[in-house]
Amino acid sequence: MPPIFIIAVVIVVLFFTWLHFKRKRDAAGNIEAGKAFLTSIAKEEGVNTTQSGLHYKIIESGSGNEKPTAQSKVTVHYHGTLIDGTVFDSSVQRGEPISFGLNQVIPGWTEGLQLMVVGDKMRFYIPSHLAYGNSSAGAIKPGSTLIFDVELLSFS
Repeated sequence: MPPIFIIAVVIVVLFFTWLHFKRKRDAAGNIEAGKAFLTSIAKEEGVNTTQSGLHYKIIESGSGNEKPTAQSKVTVHYHGTLIDGTVFDSSVQRGEPISFGLNQVIPGWTEGLQLMVVGDKMRFYIPSHLAYGNSSAGAIKPGSTLIFDVELLSFS
């Protein structure tokens, strides 16, 4: 094997090792910021916390008793931000609701939407372990706590 090839492999391995540890360090800082944020939010009137750590607040109550299950297909309007207020995605801004299976999204959404009836508007405060964990997704950095305002329009 030519020495240049070995050197190139070592450089690539070192780069990905550095990237892995940088992502873990960045995630740790974001997780700590998220924990502090959630501790503060939990003290606000009307904020509830599930056993898993999902925080939610009812903004507007819908009607009915039926709630979606983890296997349901839902149609929602939503507005997603980071804890610093940065908007990373919004069907509201696009003016078009979205439909998806509850088993196809992050755990915080799957859990939170099962608490809703049609017409409910809720704010979900989703800790990183119920969102993208130590992964990133577009503007969402590793370890990020997410905030979603969600309106359940329908489900089947």
